[in-house]
Amino acid sequence: MDSDTLYSIGELSRRTGLSVKTIRFYSDKGIVPPTDRSSAGYRLYGPDALARLELARTLRDLGLDLTTVRKVLDREASIPEVTEAHADALDVQIQTLRLRRAVLRAVARRGPSTMEMDLMHRLAMLSQVERRRLVADFIDETFQDLHANPEFVTLMRSAIPELPDDPTPEQVEAWVELAELCQNADFRAALRRIAQDQAKEPSQQDVSGLHDGLNQAMRERIDEAVSAGLFPASAKTAPLASSLGSLYGHAFERADDGGLRRWIVARLQATADPHAERYWQLLATINGWPASPALAPVYTWFTTVLGDASAVAATS
Repeated sequence: MDSDTLYSIGELSRRTGLSVKTIRFYSDKGIVPPTDRSSAGYRLYGPDALARLELARTLRDLGLDLTTVRKVLDREASIPEVTEAHADALDVQIQTLRLRRAVLRAVARRGPSTMEMDLMHRLAMLSQVERRRLVADFIDETFQDLHANPEFVTLMRSAIPELPDDPTPEQVEAWVELAELCQNADFRAALRRIAQDQAKEPSQQDVSGLHDGLNQAMRERIDEAVSAGLFPASAKTAPLASSLGSLYGHAFERADDGGLRRWIVARLQATADPHAERYWQLLATINGWPASPALAPVYTWFTTVLGDASAVAATS
């Protein structure tokens, strides 16, 4: 068929599979402008109309709007440019849809009230920047005007929850609970108390590494005691208590302090605050970190041992 061949809308419809109504719509929008008109006034189209219609259909199937399609067809924009921009936009939409899916599944699991569901949705749909700002504001407000251990505050600032692009329902639930926990006055008070207490400790200590080592040592010694059949109320636990007490005393350079046991008990009770421990558990879930063993039972066991040992020493 030569270059002078002209097509009616009906012929274009048969060749492309598009409806006459669709081709007429594209023609009205300038996507496929007519080349000429018949003697009866009907629109006629040149050979390039077939290629324009095929490209227009492909671009529309990919989700591009008519204005963008027309720019591509008129060579005001290149196909690589518009498709890259559209792919970027789709990435955002896909991320949003994944998050909504996780929220819906979390709602299905929890069965919250209408008000709770609204709160869950609003917290989960915050952008990454907004989520970071929520936690940063919480830390700023908690530690402002406070003589706190700078290493502890730095640790809090560095451990930021990062909800993944495709979160699980558990991660959504954990983020919502953590965001609510950040508004809890008791939790803020506990963090302030811990930071103030740790500010009194030797400044040269690596707090996070030191505490990890002490906690691991506590677990190992307690496992040994349980394996040996020792219980907190037993007088046989006194040597174990002394061992653990010496461990803390050496670490914090307080081995000669007569009130060491009382100091350790008070310190562990503050560190084992359930709100604080829950915060780190939620953070691990959100960020996909390995779950740490709950320390509350360890601290309870240890403080009970120390308390019993102190009582024995006082009556001796």
